[in-house]
Amino acid sequence: MATARNPKLRLVAPSAAPSPAPVRAPSLDDAQLIASLRANDALAATAFHDRLYPCVHRTIQRLLGARDVDCEDLVQLSMIELIQSFDRYRGECSLESWASTIASRAVYNHLRRRKRERSIFSGAGFEDLDAGPTNLARTLFARNAMERVRQHLADIHPDKAWTFLLHDVCGYDLREIATITGASVAAAQTRLVRGRCELHERIAEDPELADLLTQLPGAEP
Repeated sequence: MATARNPKLRLVAPSAAPSPAPVRAPSLDDAQLIASLRANDALAATAFHDRLYPCVHRTIQRLLGARDVDCEDLVQLSMIELIQSFDRYRGECSLESWASTIASRAVYNHLRRRKRERSIFSGAGFEDLDAGPTNLARTLFARNAMERVRQHLADIHPDKAWTFLLHDVCGYDLREIATITGASVAAAQTRLVRGRCELHERIAEDPELADLLTQLPGAEP
């Protein structure tokens, strides 16, 4: 009588323990985030960095130019400044607006220290022009026009030129500009008015620029 064969046995390695799910930074509103930071919550510190780093990086690239060798260093310095000064945040604006203002002030002070204030106009604020093939003509005309505008900005006093750029190009309000430049709101308003008037006068007296502006697609004849 045939006997049933015993099944072959084999050792099976124990299954690896599942990897713990990554700890995610909590989703907090501005007030909660600052309160958690003041309570030394490590997850809140991660959330603070992750929320504000893109804003700081974008602001500094826009003002300084993406190809500037000091761009990354200024991003890091701005993040350190934010971490060291978060306790002074009063909630009068969003955290992103507050971070953008501090980053802009870092760029402003940096350029003043290295005595290259006017280098900000080499690309800042004017690099967002659409270079897509369907807009090639507009892009070429616009770039030429902006180059002429940069030349005029470089001939205006840096305080007035900075105020014009920060307000009319980057969209900061006068209070934010006063914080960035270390001036009073009244001084920032005066600089804006005078800088805008001087730039408009220079453009009006520049036949080449006037001609470029009239050739932009969509410009009124």
